[in-house]
Amino acid sequence: MANATPQSYSQFNFLVDFGTADGPHAAFQEFSNIEKISGLNKATDVIMKRGVISSSTLQDWLDDIRKKHKRAKRTVKVSLQDERNRVIQKWTLVGSRIVKYTGPPLNAKGNDVAIEELVLSYERIEEDSDDDKE
Repeated sequence: MANATPQSYSQFNFLVDFGTADGPHAAFQEFSNIEKISGLNKATDVIMKRGVISSSTLQDWLDDIRKKHKRAKRTVKVSLQDERNRVIQKWTLVGSRIVKYTGPPLNAKGNDVAIEELVLSYERIEEDSDDDKE
C-alpha cells in the first residue's frame, strides 16, 4: 500500500510512524497515557484508539513479532496536528513493542483498513522541543 498524505487523515489528529521513517503509516483519533515524568525511569503503556492504516508496516511488525521473537522493538514517532494539518507536538517512543492489537469489527459495507485499539509499551519517551516543530 502507498503511504497516505497527512491531509488524507483529516479527522485523525495523531499521525504515527511505526519505526521505518517513511511514514506516517497510520493515524488515530485518540491517544492516552502519553506521560513523561522527570527523574523517573517508569513509562506507562500508550493506548491508541480508532485509527486507520495507509501501509503494511503495522502488519509487517506484527508478523515480525509472531515469526521471530516476542520482543521486536521499534522507535515509534507520534505527531499531533491541528485542524490545519500543522504539527504542533511530537513524541518519540523509544524501544516500543506491541502489547495489544484489536482490529476493526468485520463489516462488508466499508473498505477502510482500520484499527480499533493498539497498545504499545515503550522504554523511554522523548518530547521534541519547539525548535524541532514544523
